[in-house]
Amino acid sequence: MGLGIKKNDTVIVISGDERGKKGRVRSVIAKENRLLIEGLNIIKRHMKPNKKYTQGGIIEKEAPIHRSNVMLVCPKCDKPTRIGHNILENGKKIRLCKQCGEVIE
Repeated sequence: MGLGIKKNDTVIVISGDERGKKGRVRSVIAKENRLLIEGLNIIKRHMKPNKKYTQGGIIEKEAPIHRSNVMLVCPKCDKPTRIGHNILENGKKIRLCKQCGEVIE
């Protein structure tokens, strides 16, 4: 089953510490139903020096958020919306905004 939310979609967080904040989806972890959102859910990790982090120390990075805690923001009406699906005559599946009925690219 697909998540309905894809990479580069704009989403709004509807629960948790980051509630009310908008961000762009950086990546989707479909197996765990989680999303990595740009600039949200920042955590601190203590890292040993390695090739990527030569200095080491405390690194700030984004942590995944469960998909049930976010809603897609429609690019047309700019409102949080649920995602509807429709199948065209050629068999292609498209996403629809439940608020305004527009096709989400």
